[in-house]
Amino acid sequence: MRFSIASKCKDTKARAGVLATARGEIETPVFMPVGTQGSVKSLTPEDLEAAGVAILLGNTYHLYLRPGLNVIDRFSGLHAFMNWSRPILTDSGGFQVFSLATLARITPEGVLFRSHIDGSRHMLTPEKVVEIQNRLGADILMCLDHCTAYPATLHEVEAGVALTTDWARRCKTAWEEQQKGALFGIVQGGGYKDMRERSLHDLMTLGFPGYAVGGLSVGEPKAALLETAAFTLERLPEESPRYVMGVGSPEDLVALVSMGADMFDCVLPTRNARNGSLFTSSGTVNICNAAHRFDTGPLDPECPCYTCRNYSRAYLRHLFTARELLAYRLNTIHNITYYVNLMARMRKALLEGKFEAFKKDFYAKRQM
Repeated sequence: MRFSIASKCKDTKARAGVLATARGEIETPVFMPVGTQGSVKSLTPEDLEAAGVAILLGNTYHLYLRPGLNVIDRFSGLHAFMNWSRPILTDSGGFQVFSLATLARITPEGVLFRSHIDGSRHMLTPEKVVEIQNRLGADILMCLDHCTAYPATLHEVEAGVALTTDWARRCKTAWEEQQKGALFGIVQGGGYKDMRERSLHDLMTLGFPGYAVGGLSVGEPKAALLETAAFTLERLPEESPRYVMGVGSPEDLVALVSMGADMFDCVLPTRNARNGSLFTSSGTVNICNAAHRFDTGPLDPECPCYTCRNYSRAYLRHLFTARELLAYRLNTIHNITYYVNLMARMRKALLEGKFEAFKKDFYAKRQM
C-alpha cells in the first residue's frame, strides 16, 4: 500500500490524497459503506459500484462466526464470495467485543466470548484476528484494540491503552510473517489527552502503514468527540492515511476532513435509509412526512443517483409507509450516493483550492 497527498488546504488541515492498493487506487477523503455480513444491507455490489464506492468495510467478528472461514476459504477470500473486486477494509472485531460486552471477557491473551448466534465459545487473540483478516483477503487490516466505554475512569482507560499497545505489537508481529495487505494501528485513550498521547506514541514507535482514531462515538457529547478527534489527528504522521472509525453525520465528516482525516466508515447512511431519513443537498428529509404525499419531484434535484433519476418523493413515501422492501433499496442507494458524492465534492474543492468556500456553503445549506 502507498499513500500520497495530492493537495492541502491552506486554511485548514484538510488534504486530498491517493491510497494505492493491489486492487486499485482509492481517492481520499473516502467514505466506506459498512458491509457487516459481507453485504451492504439491501444493495448489490453492482449498486455500490454504480454509486461510486471505492472501498467497503467488512466485519471480522461477524464473518468469522457466520458463514465461517471454512466457507469463505472455498472462495479464496471475501472478494470472490461476495462478488466485489474493489478493496476491502476489515475491522478487528474489537468494537463488537465492546458492544457485545455482556457476552465477552477481556484477558491479556485476548477476548473470550460467546457467540451471539448460538452461544458457542470462542477466543479472539491478536494473532487470530490477523489470521482471520488474511483469510478474508482484506486489503487493509485493523489491529485488535480495547475500546473503553463512556464515561470511563482514568484507571480504566490507562489499562485499555496498555492492552491496545500490547495487542498492536502482537498483531504487527503476526502480520509481518506474511505481510498481506496493510495493517493499521488504532489509537485509543478515551477523552483523556495524556492517554491519547501515550497511545499515539506507542503505536508510532511500533510503526504502521496507517493509523485509525478509535474509541469515538461511544456516547460522548459531540463537542467532546470533535475535540478528541482534532487532538489525535493533528499528532498522527503526515505521510500516513488517517482513519476515523465509526463517525458520522455529513456535518461530522466535513468537520473531520477539516481536521486532516482521510477515511471514514459509519452505519448512519444505511441505517437512516431504512428508517426513512434521507440526506439531501438542502438538508435531511423524513420521507414519511405527509408533505411528500403528492410531490412529483425527485428526492434531490442535485443528486445523480438511480433513485433520484427515476422516482418521485411521493413514490418513495408510498413505498416506505406501505413497508415495501423496495423502499429500503432505493433509500439506501440514495444515501450511499450522497455520502460518496460528499467526499468527491470535498476532494474537488481541495484540488481547486476552494475548500473553505465549499465548507461555508455546505453548512449554510444543511442548516436551511
